Amino acid sequence: MKMGIVTGIPGVGKTTVLSKVSEILSLENRKYKIMNYGDYMLNTAISEGFVSNRDEMRKLPLSKQRELQLIAAKKIVEDAEKLGEDGLAFIDTHAVIRTPAGYLPGLPKHVIEILSPQVIFLLESSPEDILNRQKRDKGRIRSDYADINVINETINFARYAAMASAVLVGASVKIVINKEGDPSIAAKEIISSMM
Repeated sequence: MKMGIVTGIPGVGKTTVLSKVSEILSLENRKYKIMNYGDYMLNTAISEGFVSNRDEMRKLPLSKQRELQLIAAKKIVEDAEKLGEDGLAFIDTHAVIRTPAGYLPGLPKHVIEILSPQVIFLLESSPEDILNRQKRDKGRIRSDYADINVINETINFARYAAMASAVLVGASVKIVINKEGDPSIAAKEIISSMM
């Protein structure tokens, strides 16, 4: 099984691009699984009574976020291994999470060593496109990312964090641009990098 981690800041279009990855791989009859790291963390956080929605998680104390990250990593690997040798596993997550206490690495040592991906993808777009996508997405609360300067800062921190994580496991880091209006371009680039 090959594992790729697809990261990007809120509003960059990870969910849309990964749904295109799913479409393409389904048409090719490939064995794959797309796993949202936040879903794994959220399911645990809700069941333990720590939060009631996803956007509250990044406001939890850092120690609690680290605990949830570790539980999620173990469960993701367990689920990915079920794909067998020829399967492709994609993890939808963030390289960094902006919290009141500062930037939290989304893929710290204790997590990245468990996941051990082959590639860490940085899905990026222009800050203006990201801001516009955030404004259109009424289903999420992202006011803490709704500023061009914060978006630029977060993109830079995500790059540093992805490279630092990659060094620990010998993964490559690939920047993939999500062009406005055609997420299939980014999806095809992600798939071809996993082959």
